[in-house]
Amino acid sequence: MDKKLQNKELFTKRKDAYVNSRTHSNPAALQKITEWLKPSTDQIILDIAIGGGQVAKTLAPFAKQVIATDLTPSMLTGVRNSINENDNILLIIADAEELPFLDDSMDIITCRIAAHHFPRPEKFIQEVYRVLKPGGKCLFVDNVAPEEDAADQFLNQLEAMRDPSHERAKKISEWKKLFSKHPFTLLQEDIRIKKLHFQDWLDRTVDSEEVRQQVTRFIETADEKLQEAIRLQKDENTILSFSIDEWISMWEK
Repeated sequence: MDKKLQNKELFTKRKDAYVNSRTHSNPAALQKITEWLKPSTDQIILDIAIGGGQVAKTLAPFAKQVIATDLTPSMLTGVRNSINENDNILLIIADAEELPFLDDSMDIITCRIAAHHFPRPEKFIQEVYRVLKPGGKCLFVDNVAPEEDAADQFLNQLEAMRDPSHERAKKISEWKKLFSKHPFTLLQEDIRIKKLHFQDWLDRTVDSEEVRQQVTRFIETADEKLQEAIRLQKDENTILSFSIDEWISMWEK
């Protein structure tokens, strides 16, 4: 099956989990997006891969219009019922790697905690550059892998076991290399250590008890250095949480 079609089917099943996700609704992380972008009421914002709609709803009061896109129609449907108070949010089905918008048409583009699902991230960056107006800003947020290869491989294998739609969490150095293929200017960047409560993290994507056990064993039998790389926290024999890095960066065209 085509990977994008498979992902659409998976996200259709879990749309409510993203709307209600504690990880995606972190108030401090969302406030930082507004503080960095400083959007104005004459600007049009494109939010790529809307997820639970948190970014679109956060920015809508400050913008002329927010165009929120997702490849999966049911993700947009799931968000629609929660944005009634924001009449300037337009929901559109769109592929992040083939955006249906004119060149130089958006003042701001955002993409948050989604790109690790994209099969061709280089095409996504190319499309962002094409659609963004000269002088426009792109705010990009995603989970990132450690720079050390073994820890990178471990984290991505762990994510893929728990979530078949996971493509790859890239290293920061890899993302910077992709952005550098276009004349972007990096304005700001920061790293947030994101603590993931293990059961909540599993519940968002895993229905099978067999898969839950496989993921648990994979972590518990990992080398101590790899467990340290994800900041594993346990209570006796029970996994409580682990932590990953979330990179936020703002770029200007």
